[in-house]
Amino acid sequence: MRLQDQLCFPLYACSKEVVRRYAPLLDPLGLTYTQYICMMVLWEEGEATVSHLGERVLLDSGTLTPLLRKLEEKGYVTRERGIRDARQLIVRLTPEGRELERRAASVPRGMLQCVDLSIGEAAELKRLLLKVLGQLRQDQH
Repeated sequence: MRLQDQLCFPLYACSKEVVRRYAPLLDPLGLTYTQYICMMVLWEEGEATVSHLGERVLLDSGTLTPLLRKLEEKGYVTRERGIRDARQLIVRLTPEGRELERRAASVPRGMLQCVDLSIGEAAELKRLLLKVLGQLRQDQH
């Protein structure tokens, strides 16, 4: 039972460090890392239900609700009840939220400068992380 022999520790430490490195890139945009990943889904899709957004970013509605409220206060999104199903809460980008995508375009490049991985190494790392994540999430069901 040595820390250096455990897979969990480098995963934890790397995740924490990656989020820390995002902060100076996201601070000028007024976003936290979690807000940023939610905005990325909305930039892809334009709108999403809170439940769909939660599935995409692996967060529960209790975590998403205050996060989305802050994004709405900043003018980046609106939240509205569904017309067909009032139980659904639909999150939509505002024009300001769409404009934020243009301002955030430099964030991925900034993160790439933090690590020295080839395209192949980055693809392999992503593949392995998604494999582990998929297996761990499958065990939940």
